[in-house]
Amino acid sequence: MRVLLRKIAFYLLTAWAAISLNFVIPRIMPGNPADNLINQFHGKISPAAVHALRVLFGGSDQNLWQQYVSYWHSVFTGDFGISYAYYPSKVSTVLGQSMYWTLILVTICTVLGFVIGTSLGMLAGWKRGSWFDSWLVPITTFLSSIPYFWFAIIIVYVFAISLKWFPLSGGYAIDQSIGLNSGFIGSAVNYAILPAATITVASIGGWLIGMRNMMVTTLSEDYVRLAEAKGLPKRRVMYTYAARNAMLPSLSGFAMSLGFVVGGSIVTEVVFNYPGIGSVLFKAAQAADYPLMSAIFLLITVLVLLANLVADIAYVFLDPRTRES
Repeated sequence: MRVLLRKIAFYLLTAWAAISLNFVIPRIMPGNPADNLINQFHGKISPAAVHALRVLFGGSDQNLWQQYVSYWHSVFTGDFGISYAYYPSKVSTVLGQSMYWTLILVTICTVLGFVIGTSLGMLAGWKRGSWFDSWLVPITTFLSSIPYFWFAIIIVYVFAISLKWFPLSGGYAIDQSIGLNSGFIGSAVNYAILPAATITVASIGGWLIGMRNMMVTTLSEDYVRLAEAKGLPKRRVMYTYAARNAMLPSLSGFAMSLGFVVGGSIVTEVVFNYPGIGSVLFKAAQAADYPLMSAIFLLITVLVLLANLVADIAYVFLDPRTRES
């Protein structure tokens, strides 16, 4: 319990630092959404209209400390103001409409990539030197070395343009209404196959190589050799003694990789015009929509920290050595 409380305290401190940076960075960047909109009128709007626009897009006469307190109030209430890129929608509304697409896509792809990669890596390490190990590792290494956006373009060209097996872009058919009905769900799954395949295939190689190398190292440990010398079944030695210990570094890296997967999914969503946070962030960056960008960065930060906390807690239960203090 003491170890868990210490980890929770560490992540609370990290969350405070990350959220504070998220407050500071947009405020030291030049310009703001209101100025960008005002400049488009080339001085043809009245001072009253200028003041109204500044207030509408978060302008304030408060000092920095007062803005910081107001920002924390926004964090807990979820009210980040009006989005410039999606005016007149609120930032919370834009996030509410887009984050579920990315969360479902990223969660499924990350879990699939981790499970498939570590499983294949476990088998490759167990059968090191075999044809399975010799062919699988180079192929997956080659696939994982291809950038997300380039791999996405190749998949679009082959399966959407040439073969016409899947839709070219979007998140669902325009003739479907959003809701928990078979028509919409089937359409959403059909549109998500290519983006999901892009992220999953590109992430398998890293998990496979890491797990394979750890398996090779673990198989030379004394406790594994002792288990083999006792005549235990090979399946039990592979799973209980070798794979369980070899998986510990991969489990720690699993949560850390969420940030990179989210970054890759942003590029993938732009290529496929997928209606997730990636597409929203791309449009917000083009429009200098700092409130929306700040909310997206905050959401990603909190999700990655929560994933790391869950992984650390799982690590404590899987590895008794971490409980020694």
